[in-house]
Amino acid sequence: MRVKLDGFLKTRKALIEERLPLYIQDLQAPSTLKQSMLYSLEAGGKRLRPILVLALLHAYGKKEENGIPVGCAVEMIHTYSLIHDDLPCMDDDDLRRGKPTNHKMFGEATAVLAGDALLTESFKLITSHMPAEVPAEKRLRLVNELILAAGAEGMVGGQILDMEAESRSISLQELQSIHEGKTAKLLSFSVIAGAVLADAPEEEIEKLREFSHHIGIGFQIRDDMLDLEGSEDKIGKRIGSDTTNEKSTYPAILSLEGAKQKLDEHIEQAKQLISELSLEKELLYEFCDMIARRDH
Repeated sequence: MRVKLDGFLKTRKALIEERLPLYIQDLQAPSTLKQSMLYSLEAGGKRLRPILVLALLHAYGKKEENGIPVGCAVEMIHTYSLIHDDLPCMDDDDLRRGKPTNHKMFGEATAVLAGDALLTESFKLITSHMPAEVPAEKRLRLVNELILAAGAEGMVGGQILDMEAESRSISLQELQSIHEGKTAKLLSFSVIAGAVLADAPEEEIEKLREFSHHIGIGFQIRDDMLDLEGSEDKIGKRIGSDTTNEKSTYPAILSLEGAKQKLDEHIEQAKQLISELSLEKELLYEFCDMIARRDH
């Protein structure tokens, strides 16, 4: 039976937000550290990455329950990256999702350690909290995929390139390289993880890797556009911070209209790849449209 995206997003977001804090609450760790970790984990957000894990399982007709620990793991890594991204030594933001950033609430040192703890604990969700029916070799593959997506060859590497690009003009190709690492790789992990757990054919997993690249870059282009034309109330942070921080963005290089055209191109390529797969397609088509039109 076909599921509408709005309903899928709402119900799966609630499921992830119910499970996510439990992993932290159960830790035998200092209360201040746990409070700092939970503060950012419970600050809201779209939960797009864990929902994508569940969406792939759903699209292949497999048990979504098997994807919940992996989805929570990737959300923990995403949250750690936001905590660190907001620090004075990075983007120096006071607000995140309409609330004071972690370091404003707990101090810089605790915020750094909360991020470190979220990163480290995320891998335990895959190694130790998966259903027994998920074999060890599949868990190992997921850990390796997550390391590639989140580490020096993925998100962290993209963040360094982003910092090095501040206050100078860069090419579209350089900008693409930044966001392939900083944004697309972690979204790609979510898609690949869902497909691996669903026992998708290897040739389809590779097409999904390409699909996730396009929605990842599309997501970032829309992010850059919202920094210029979005609502601060909906986004939950300062509008125009990219300009203030002298960051290169898709609108800055291509113009706002050019960025929109590039976004449309990536979304169409993503949809074309989905059309070639042996899964329930409509939900993923709707995901593509949501990424293109989102307002926060």
